[in-house]
Amino acid sequence: MQFKIVSTAFAMLFYIGQIWAHSDETLDSQKSPNGGQVRMAGAYHLELVMSKDGKSAKENPIRVYVTDHAGNKVASTSINVNMTLLDGKNKSNIELKADGDNRFKGVADYAFNPKLKAVVSITSKGQQEQARFTPFAAPTSSHGDHKH
Repeated sequence: MQFKIVSTAFAMLFYIGQIWAHSDETLDSQKSPNGGQVRMAGAYHLELVMSKDGKSAKENPIRVYVTDHAGNKVASTSINVNMTLLDGKNKSNIELKADGDNRFKGVADYAFNPKLKAVVSITSKGQQEQARFTPFAAPTSSHGDHKH
């Protein structure tokens, strides 16, 4: 009986740890593979990479990399990715095209702006998931600026 209680408690802690491991704060604290911001969308991790050049809006590249929760590449041929950029009152919809193993790319008029927001939608097998990004905002952190 005691073993069953301990093993159940361990399983619950493991499950809770998996949920915490995918919080925005945790994802922001980890180095991303391509230098972008990573967010979770259902069964996927999405990494949004945007150009940090310039204060005035101009045509800039956008890239989204798709992996599963273990970091394995998800084939770009099996999914569709779209994005909405929100910059104050301006809203742009961008269709991203498959560009390699697990990469999607597109272009949009935007500037480096910490208030810029993006919503990336991924559709696979008729299921749609979304992730919200603040690609130029300071990373979120529950640790602040102190050192350990």
